[in-house]
Amino acid sequence: MLLKLLPLLSTTLFYALYYLISTFQFDVQILPASVPYDYLLQLLAAYVLYALSRRAWIFLVIHALLMGLLYIGNAVKISFFGGPIMPDDVFALQSLLLILDGWQFFAAAIPLAAIASLLLFNFSMRHWSAYLASLFIILLGITVVYKPTTLLEPMDGYFGNSVWDQRSNYVWRGATLYTLLESARYFGAAEIIPDADTAQEAAAKLLAASRADSLSDATMAVAFNEEEAAAKTFTPRNIHIVLLESFWDPNTLKKAKFKPNPLSPEFRELWKNAGYSHALTPVFGGFTANSEFEMLCGFPVVKDAVKFERQLLNDAPCLPHILADKNYRTIASHPNVPVFWNRVNAYKRMGFQTYWSLEDFVQDDMNQEFMSDSTLYRQVLEKISGSLDAGQPVLDYIVTYFGHWNYPLNESRPNKISSSSEVEEVSAYANTVYYKSKELMVFINELCKRDPESIIVVFGDHLPFLGENFAGYVESGVLSANRSDFTPTMFKDYVSTPMVIIDGKRGPVKFGSLPLYQAPKLLLDLLNYNEPSIMDFSAQLPNMRVRPLPGLHFNILADGAVELCTEPPYSEACQLSSRWLEDISMVSNDLFMGRQFTRPKYTPEKPQDPMQKAIAI
Repeated sequence: MLLKLLPLLSTTLFYALYYLISTFQFDVQILPASVPYDYLLQLLAAYVLYALSRRAWIFLVIHALLMGLLYIGNAVKISFFGGPIMPDDVFALQSLLLILDGWQFFAAAIPLAAIASLLLFNFSMRHWSAYLASLFIILLGITVVYKPTTLLEPMDGYFGNSVWDQRSNYVWRGATLYTLLESARYFGAAEIIPDADTAQEAAAKLLAASRADSLSDATMAVAFNEEEAAAKTFTPRNIHIVLLESFWDPNTLKKAKFKPNPLSPEFRELWKNAGYSHALTPVFGGFTANSEFEMLCGFPVVKDAVKFERQLLNDAPCLPHILADKNYRTIASHPNVPVFWNRVNAYKRMGFQTYWSLEDFVQDDMNQEFMSDSTLYRQVLEKISGSLDAGQPVLDYIVTYFGHWNYPLNESRPNKISSSSEVEEVSAYANTVYYKSKELMVFINELCKRDPESIIVVFGDHLPFLGENFAGYVESGVLSANRSDFTPTMFKDYVSTPMVIIDGKRGPVKFGSLPLYQAPKLLLDLLNYNEPSIMDFSAQLPNMRVRPLPGLHFNILADGAVELCTEPPYSEACQLSSRWLEDISMVSNDLFMGRQFTRPKYTPEKPQDPMQKAIAI
């Protein structure tokens, strides 16, 4: 009899323990009104697991690990990134394990390995209850995969569903029901691959919208319009793009009272000359690959998933591909393991001919596992010197790794910045960005001296992680602890990172706050590239710039106001941008996952010298 009560006892004990840890350690609390049914669902899951278990003590271990993953895992994800675990995070698991080191790796890997091993070892079908439990699991699985609306419609009708505020969904429903419903939603919201008519209709709408737009600030800054384009010819120039890991201006944190200013004086002067321009990135605190996709392919990322992993299936005419067809040598450099975020396949599909990863560099200046920017810049410049000296145009794309959380420094980089902040990460980050900005300016000055007509682009991929529940930002009033309390301006600040584009000897370009996916179009304009490209589809709408985020988007209007678009009923501007995003998603799915009915036609140039043929990966 006591053994039959074991699932009840274990569920009660673990639920109480994990609820307290989630509440007091991570400030993530399931609403009290949701606790009863969340507990009962967890109790049902415990009896199903118990029915399939051979030994009671192994059942207890598995149950503890599974509930810990469900309740503590979600709390950790919410405290770091503002939202709970999503089904797409399963596909990012490999990359997560690659980036962890030491105790962090074992803390993540051991529970996962233990759950899988113990489930197999303890599995049993010796009792009628095991067959009943198996039948329940199979029926539930079939429903989630093939008939998800059977679960979603009544549950969403009762609880509601906020696409943009997943934290609220989690605390309203509890961990068990939330996980079940989001799994069903994942299968119910599969990407639509459009047919030819649908894709081409969406493409025509996007091109019509871009033609209706008056000159944007960015286009005016480079004195570009259709008439001038017709009079100019394509002018190959080297392009150096530097993605700066977690690069942001910490001076925004007024309560931190940094001494001295964390940003290099030279970088501050350069940024001032660029009008303090910003990139509006698709992510916060991680998922660098999504910022990469936007910078290289010119389409927005609209979902909480890594675009490189499962949604870049085709060879696509992204910026590297376009330039490779113009006889550029296209090179990507990133001092990390090559398979991280599926970069080997993604870079090749986007048109990079060469990919230099960690083992291609001498690891002579490391901050723990992160290669310093200074040695990365030096080694890349040495590697591309042959092309620069030969006059072969180069797309030199560098993804830095130094600056990643938890912001370690080696002995040659002592702390220089002090802060009054009570959040540990704030001072650590300020010292990291001090060295990043200093080493960046050495590299920029060297490029300007050696390659004065080149186009140089530097930008932060996302804001840094500064403590649980945005603690470092909350301390200075930059953000609220909960995304559901963000103002429209906070959403803009949440994704705004410094970005500077240097147009050769003409100097920095002033473009304000630019959605990152519109940057490659600007670069092609600087080269007087007049042929059709996929970047034409995502040109900005009349008098507004649109920044999609998972479940919502915001518009920056002509007067600089920020308009947040979360759920209908929408304003007139939000209706316009919502329809535009629907067309963008349709064309994006066609280009990157479908049959590419909307792929522009253009004529590659013939290489002048066969010996300059680009190096294959």
